[in-house]
Formats: sequence, C-alpha cells, structure tokens
Amino acid sequence: MDTRGVSLMFCLLLLAHGTLQQNVSKKRNGKKDAATNAAIEELKKQINDIVLELNLLKEQQALQTVCLRGTKILGKCFLADPVKKTYHAASDDCIAKGGSLSTPLNGDENDQLYSYVRQSVGPEEHIWLGINDMVTDGQWVDQSGSAVRFKNWETEITLQPDGGRGQNCAILSTTANGKWFDESCRAVKASVCEFNIV
Repeated sequence: MDTRGVSLMFCLLLLAHGTLQQNVSKKRNGKKDAATNAAIEELKKQINDIVLELNLLKEQQALQTVCLRGTKILGKCFLADPVKKTYHAASDDCIAKGGSLSTPLNGDENDQLYSYVRQSVGPEEHIWLGINDMVTDGQWVDQSGSAVRFKNWETEITLQPDGGRGQNCAILSTTANGKWFDESCRAVKASVCEFNIV
C-alpha cells in the first residue's frame, strides 16, 4: 500500500475509534443524565413537600393569631366583629377568613359565647348565629345544611322562633342572657366567626 492508502486507512481507523468513544461517552452521559433527572425530580418533590408544610404552618399560625385576638371555647376559636352587617355579608366575611358564623353546639358553648359577646361586642348587642330556616320555614339548619340539634330559643316571653317567613336567620341576644331569636336576614347585626382547631 502506498502512503496515501495507509494514511487513508489510518484516518478511517481514527474516525471509527472517535465515533466509538463518543458512543461510549454518550451511554455514560445517558446514565448520568438519568441519575441527574431523577435527583432533580426528587428535589422538586422535596420542595413541594416543604411548601405544603410551610403553608400548613402559616395556616396554624394564622389560627393561633385568631385565638389570641379572640377567644378559645371547646376546641374552637371565636373572633368577634362588632361591625354591623346583614346575615349574608357577615357569613361571607367569616368564610373569607376561613371560618363560619358561630353556631353553639351545646349549652356550655352557648353560655361562653354569650359571655364573650358581652365583653367584646357589648352588653346590649345581638350577633348573627350560623343558623337559618331559609330553605324550609321552621326547619333550622346550620351553614352546612345540617339540622340544628342544640337550640336555645327564647320561649318564656315571646315563644321564639315566631317570625314565620319574614325572619329566617337566628341571633344570639345578650339582653336576653344568650337566648336566640329569629330575625330578618336583612337586618344588620354584629357577628362572631368560629374556627375549628381540632
């Protein structure tokens, strides 16, 4: 073979060797890329978990702030709002804060709510309760639509509820020692939002 043939053969061998080295390198890099991609995905998952945990902590801190500004009664935090609003506006405000209008579940809770309202809103004020009979007159339900089990209607003087179709929302009265009355939902009253903490 002449020198040109040897040179050509040498170049072909070098080219084949270089191509083989690149393929081996790509395979190694492919394994490295897969490992890198897996590590990146794991880091993304860890970051998402941290963000979720951080949001939960922020929510718990916000709830603790509510409890500090308001009061804690039987596994709930209550926060008074003395600004008088219609039932629907007061309910919407509580929902926007992450709670609902207060709905006592038993006599003890009602008594403690009554005391809190007297101290925070005033001794002669009424607050909206998260109770209404808008759907069916006489069937009082809470804001989730469940039938109200505990009731504290004023029955000694006025035989509440007595408003018929014109009074479909419930209030707690501080002037009647925490007894309930039915009221027009368009009236303006103070309110207390409740937040479950258990």
